[in-house]
Amino acid sequence: MAARTGRLLAWGAGYGVLGGRYTRGMQQADGARHPAGAANDGELVRARRTLGDLELIICSDGTYLLDGGAMFGVVPKPMWEKRAPADAENRILLGLNTVVVRTGSAVVVIETGIGNKQPAKMREIFQNQERLPASLAAAGVRVDEVTHVVNTHLHFDHCGWNTTLGADGVSRPTFPNARYFAAAGELAHGRLQLERDRVSYLTPNYDPLIESGQLTLIDLGGKDGFTRDDVRLRGGEGLPAVTIQTGAEIVTGVSVENLPGHTASLLGVHIEARAHGGAAEHACYVSDLVPTHHHLDATWVMGYDLDPLTCIAERKRFWARAIPEKWLVLFTHDHQMPAAFVEWNEKGKPVVRAGDRV
Repeated sequence: MAARTGRLLAWGAGYGVLGGRYTRGMQQADGARHPAGAANDGELVRARRTLGDLELIICSDGTYLLDGGAMFGVVPKPMWEKRAPADAENRILLGLNTVVVRTGSAVVVIETGIGNKQPAKMREIFQNQERLPASLAAAGVRVDEVTHVVNTHLHFDHCGWNTTLGADGVSRPTFPNARYFAAAGELAHGRLQLERDRVSYLTPNYDPLIESGQLTLIDLGGKDGFTRDDVRLRGGEGLPAVTIQTGAEIVTGVSVENLPGHTASLLGVHIEARAHGGAAEHACYVSDLVPTHHHLDATWVMGYDLDPLTCIAERKRFWARAIPEKWLVLFTHDHQMPAAFVEWNEKGKPVVRAGDRV
């Protein structure tokens, strides 16, 4: 298919983007089937796009499979399966999208996928592919040049490559020169190891960053009163105190906002830039508030969401800003459409903007 300027395509398994130009890849997604064959550059680098004077690169830790019913909560299967076909085991294909932001003075990585620390049983269940290192390399991003890493929350499928499991069985920071950021409330919640979601919080994904002094925890506005040696954040006996940040800015042009619902401390990541004509451009990595473009409807929340009613309210608040202000929405788990502009349709529902679909 020929390239189309200024459009996001409803494409299949692989595509590439440069500036406002989007091109379709070579393979079609088929239900919940993984893309066939070895990863090529179209698989590894999902998109490139300029945002004002910034460069956005969407990399990938590959795909994985999750139960479709869990991904769509109380929405009946005959409705959600029209959007996301399931395999014989009721699983749908999801992506693991990492966004790299080059600002000129910083290289910011947003989310780090599942990583390489999953036991064999979990890899068999999820069929994840551990592709982020190859994806970053294909995008020309060296791990030693990354300056900042932002985790929207600390579930295993969002922070797995924070650290890399070595052959000696030790997990070490993947990005040796980066400062890592996550919400203090996320770490505190993970420390509780509650039956509802303890399987999602794996300490090898973040405790080594505390040991190395690379982790900064965000308590926006100081509203939760976290301190460096807060007992709510304590893990192993040998871990040092953790740096606390109350401001939203990560670097100039990149900041975070609390978007609760999936978890209480979920962070959305805002990316703002100025175009050459002076107009502002805005993108937002919305994380699991809206995990894919199939979840645009406010009420199509996940079974994984801890507070679905709050999630619905936050989606409405998000769209009330993102649509009229023409934000580029970056989806965390959409392998088919990792980014899109959204508009209201004739029924007042959020949909992918007509000019950005085939």
